[in-house]
Amino acid sequence: MVSTKESLADVDLKKGDLTNIYRVMVLARALSERLWILNHMGRGPAFWPCHGHEACQVGSVSALKPGRDFFLPYYRDLGVALAVGMTARELMLPFFAKAEDPASGGRQMPNHFSHTGLNIISGSSSVATQIPHAVGIAFASKLREEDDVTIVYFGDGATSKGDFHEGLNFAGVHRLPVIFFCEHNRYAISVPQSKQMAIEDIAIRAEGYGFPGITIDGNDVLACYRATSDAAQRARSGEGPTLIEAKTYRLQPHSGDDDDSRYRRREEITEWSAKDPILRFRSYLDEQGHLTSDEDEALKESVAKEVDDATSYAESAPDPQPQDAPAHVYR
Repeated sequence: MVSTKESLADVDLKKGDLTNIYRVMVLARALSERLWILNHMGRGPAFWPCHGHEACQVGSVSALKPGRDFFLPYYRDLGVALAVGMTARELMLPFFAKAEDPASGGRQMPNHFSHTGLNIISGSSSVATQIPHAVGIAFASKLREEDDVTIVYFGDGATSKGDFHEGLNFAGVHRLPVIFFCEHNRYAISVPQSKQMAIEDIAIRAEGYGFPGITIDGNDVLACYRATSDAAQRARSGEGPTLIEAKTYRLQPHSGDDDDSRYRRREEITEWSAKDPILRFRSYLDEQGHLTSDEDEALKESVAKEVDDATSYAESAPDPQPQDAPAHVYR
């Protein structure tokens, strides 16, 4: 493991908080790996893995208030859903399109996360449409004088859409309590950054809309925590939005249907695998004396059992009934 003494941020988190963050990261990876296998077995229609994005997702959520703040994830945000409070079972059920699926009762595609009790708002399959939705929610919070923060997640490809620019412009004009969190993994599906934009850092785009933009190491979970904590404090104090650009890398293809060998080199993936955010955080916890090898093994065994339980439960859960198809549908 690489040393992290010079890279991970100083934060006001206790040992229990840190080890819980690590556990959610490990669970996100394990659940993503299981869903990836099931998708390739033909057991589910689609899947977008979160491998490599765990620090961005879990670190940012850990700085917010689940059940009070609003979360608008995109299809790669398995770690966000888990960190907010969804269970492995709840995330496995929609993959098999089961009636107990909390997002839609089995109607929605996998990875379109939603949970009304946790303020997780479902997104569309269209890229970037969750951004103006988040701005609208933040506008409502401001009009109601509520102390809520809305965070919206998206990839670098979404920043090439009009939804991104329109959302940021409106949020800047009205100084809305919203955090724009870009998980910049360098590819919009198969299109590299160099063919998307003529700039190096997406965060500088915030300047054109009148609020701060910051670029952070998206593989440093504590940097993601600290940046989101600072942005949330700004939002709650009425100072308006923040754009966070977390530079990371997806270690798997874009989706279960993607052949990434056609647009990126194996050497590149190997290079980034050495920067795996989970291994990096594990090394930090070891250096700080927060997690022994035995404790790590016990944690991973617990996570494996949780994933096995979620798989067995979801596979055997009842299917939706045809007569329930029109339920909760606006007509």
